[in-house]
Amino acid sequence: MLDSGFRRNDSKRRPMIFYEFINIKKEGLLATTEEKIGLMEPMLPPEGERNIEDLAIDLATKASGLASQLPQAVRRGMGDLVRSMNCYYSNLIEGHDTHPRDIERALTHSDYSADPEKRVLQLEAVAHIEVQRLIDHREDLQAEPTSTEYIRWLHREFCRRLPDELLWVKNPDSGERLSVVAGELRKGWVQVGRHIPPNAAALPRFLKRFAEAYEMQKLSRVRQIIALGAAHHRLLWIHPFYDGNGRVARLMSHASLLRCGVGSSLWSVARGLARNVQDYKALLMAADTPRHGDLDGRGTLSTQTLTAFCEFFLTVCIDQVKFMAALLEPNELLRRMRLHVEEEVQAGNLPKGSFLMLREGLLAGEVPRGRAGEITGYGERMARNVVSDLLKKGYLKSAGPRAPLVLAFPMDAVERWFPRLYPAG
Repeated sequence: MLDSGFRRNDSKRRPMIFYEFINIKKEGLLATTEEKIGLMEPMLPPEGERNIEDLAIDLATKASGLASQLPQAVRRGMGDLVRSMNCYYSNLIEGHDTHPRDIERALTHSDYSADPEKRVLQLEAVAHIEVQRLIDHREDLQAEPTSTEYIRWLHREFCRRLPDELLWVKNPDSGERLSVVAGELRKGWVQVGRHIPPNAAALPRFLKRFAEAYEMQKLSRVRQIIALGAAHHRLLWIHPFYDGNGRVARLMSHASLLRCGVGSSLWSVARGLARNVQDYKALLMAADTPRHGDLDGRGTLSTQTLTAFCEFFLTVCIDQVKFMAALLEPNELLRRMRLHVEEEVQAGNLPKGSFLMLREGLLAGEVPRGRAGEITGYGERMARNVVSDLLKKGYLKSAGPRAPLVLAFPMDAVERWFPRLYPAG
């Protein structure tokens, strides 16, 4: 039940996205107009479930130590890299495989492909990254991430950055083209697989109940963390927009992780969901189902399948925190950096002394330009040439000609310094 409320029929020849609308009356699936918010219950797994509570505590514990591994300036640079990675995997879940190098070209150099299809996907990627940057830098809407206001803000900020080609859906029966308006709730019926989300008129009531159920100040610390997976599913169950629901749900989850203190710009749940995409989709669909008898809670929907999805979601989060913690362990990271830089120096792609500068950048965070000679052991002119080359090739960056040097992560380095960050190839 990901992203679109319609069955996607993407044409490789056209960047326009087309959908097959479901004629609900024709298929005999018309729901009542008096939909009650109880159709969405339960909103959380039962209290006292030891397994899921242990997962929540484990996530909080592991996440708390991740940021301490790196200086703040390096964390900021890694944040840029992880946002790009998060965007890549979130798009991959939707079937949009945008190469990381194409994302880097668009984001860093505003270099967009002449191929219309690739260009559209680059623009889509940049839109996602820019919205996540607002979230990470706390420049987002200062509201509860599960509030209607925030959810509509996410959709509006994402969609307003998209090219026009991606903001239309089409009814193949009537030929009618509908505009996907940024931040606007859908105004018609949709079907997602076998699930029929609430009718358009009922959306405000369901979203109000959604916001009330997941308001953080009403939940204990452990219940806040458990609620992350439940909210992720229930927003997709509501399916408030014609398009963009999957990305909005993942951005909302990222914001919620940050707000409850376990999230970080250093790891991405989207990577874990994409690498387990079949389980992700299957468990989302399973959580749409009605309860299975008297031993399956007292809500309209299954408590067991909601709990299973929440356990999966938290397990994925823990796995991604552990993965990034291992990649960012300083000694191992320095070893991979040294091997790669030595190869580049031997090939004539980087000057001698490069590793010493990059090591200092990793360990110190910021390096005054005047220390380049001391660090490399070279004279002023040769040390300046090393710095200039590293800046030009993207291994270092600086806010200005006199500003300190900061470690950067060009794609050539990423593939060696952070193995398995992206899929092979």
